[in-house]
Amino acid sequence: MPVEIDVDHVARLARLALTDEERERFRRQLGLILEHAEKVREVAAEDVLPTSHPVPRSNVFRPDEVEPSLSHDEAMAGAPEVEDGRFRVPPIIEEEG
Repeated sequence: MPVEIDVDHVARLARLALTDEERERFRRQLGLILEHAEKVREVAAEDVLPTSHPVPRSNVFRPDEVEPSLSHDEAMAGAPEVEDGRFRVPPIIEEEG
């Protein structure tokens, strides 16, 4: 069963300007995606819990352990600019008038 989708509405939400060719191509592609998603929904069994991964995963991060590192002076020695003992960076927010 073909799925109809309002591509113009989706394009407006995504703030995309589409050509007629893109609009028709996306209409076909989005329809196929929705049809496949519907097939997956039909297969999903009530006794199967939703998962984000097909196999169980565990935290792959290393333990947080204190180790020797640079002193403050050594860290500041590599900075292009230092101000009041801190890295000086360009401002990212400008104040208005």
